[in-house]
Amino acid sequence: MSPPGSFLWSRRIFLTLLTGFVLVPVYVMVSSSLKPLADVTGKFRWLPSSLTIRPYIDIWSTVPLARYFVNSLIVAGAATVCSVVIAVFAAYAVSRYSFRGKRVFTVTVLSTQMFPGILFLLPLFLIYVNIGNATGIALFGSRGGLILTYLTFSLPFSIWMLIGYFDSVPRDLDEAALVDGCGPLGALFRVVVPAAIPGIVAVAVYAFMTAWGEVLFASVMTNDTTRTLAVGLQGYSTLNDVYWNQIMAASLVVSVPVVAGFLLLQRYLVAGLTAGAVK
Repeated sequence: MSPPGSFLWSRRIFLTLLTGFVLVPVYVMVSSSLKPLADVTGKFRWLPSSLTIRPYIDIWSTVPLARYFVNSLIVAGAATVCSVVIAVFAAYAVSRYSFRGKRVFTVTVLSTQMFPGILFLLPLFLIYVNIGNATGIALFGSRGGLILTYLTFSLPFSIWMLIGYFDSVPRDLDEAALVDGCGPLGALFRVVVPAAIPGIVAVAVYAFMTAWGEVLFASVMTNDTTRTLAVGLQGYSTLNDVYWNQIMAASLVVSVPVVAGFLLLQRYLVAGLTAGAVK
């Protein structure tokens, strides 16, 4: 039975408005990034009077964008790898074994997501400074300290979601692997992990996106050498002027890795989120 015509037209109108709501800001960003600065700061025009690619060239010299780009890749990549590895072991232990305090552990892991990140800013700052003074290990102002900071946000959610996904993998597969001579780690890496690839990819995408676009902790826990992209983009705003065309160009450039990764892994991401939420 086909839906009524009024429903079809309502859906078309809603989808058209939604598409315009999403694409209009993107068009403004792209068009502004191709305008001279005088045109961007003047009266806005939907059709640019002149186009130039100069902003895409100047973004690399106005601020050390390449260094910020490398810092963000290192921090986000390391935080993603650590989150996935630790979450896989923790989620497998919770999903497959019974131990005292199991329920308390899972509730505690999930409850950490209720607190805003700003509550951890001052404690982490003091901890890093005291560790540096006591041991000489420079966590404050270093990429390593920022990676540990991001793990406090991405790891609890990663563990919680992988627990739900591992629960959806039949235990008979583990038992069959154990019968064939595999140990617990062999069953994990040879049977459970291949079956849980969509969930692991979803966790990896979440951890990477969390670290890639985070601003609050990156603005406090880094210095000029370890600054990431999310904070480095502020360098296009000076006391004398704001390079709006370069800000738009840099924003589009730095969003390419996240957008490309999301499009490539979209199928696994949707499957992983769905299974982790339902099971």
